[in-house]
Amino acid sequence: MQLRYSFRLDPTAGRREALARAFGCARVVFNDALRARETARAKGLPFPKVGDLSKLLITEAKKTIERAWFGEVSAVVLQQSLRDLDAAYRNFFDGLKGKRPRMGAPRFKSKRDNRQAVRFTANARWRITPGGDLSLPKIGDVRVKWSRALPSVPSTVTVIKDAAGRY
Repeated sequence: MQLRYSFRLDPTAGRREALARAFGCARVVFNDALRARETARAKGLPFPKVGDLSKLLITEAKKTIERAWFGEVSAVVLQQSLRDLDAAYRNFFDGLKGKRPRMGAPRFKSKRDNRQAVRFTANARWRITPGGDLSLPKIGDVRVKWSRALPSVPSTVTVIKDAAGRY
């Protein structure tokens, strides 16, 4: 059984900038992967696999001058963005096959969207500090307003910024 607990974050100005970089990098990787898959479909080629996209769009892109800023965020955030696109395509095709309700094809993400999110898995080495802060890789310690105790250690942490600028 999966449960979701929502807590408010209160990042400092520097942490807000780091989160904004993470949101932007995740969006760019998602859009690049979507563009690569749409290009392959237009040419009649099979969809590139997630591993190939990861190598091309993250590992190799970090080595270029244009995308060197990918190194400023956790690689797990970028990997999760690729997994999110893969899940969106799976849901779309399952809807076409009748395995689930029909869904639209994945669309490009805009920086002007009301809601931005990044997800950190256990591989990201995030942790809850003894002081009650949430320590995120390449972002730092973020103050959390705990409204209840956690029953167990979460498997993932998703940081969401809504339209009002709340985290």
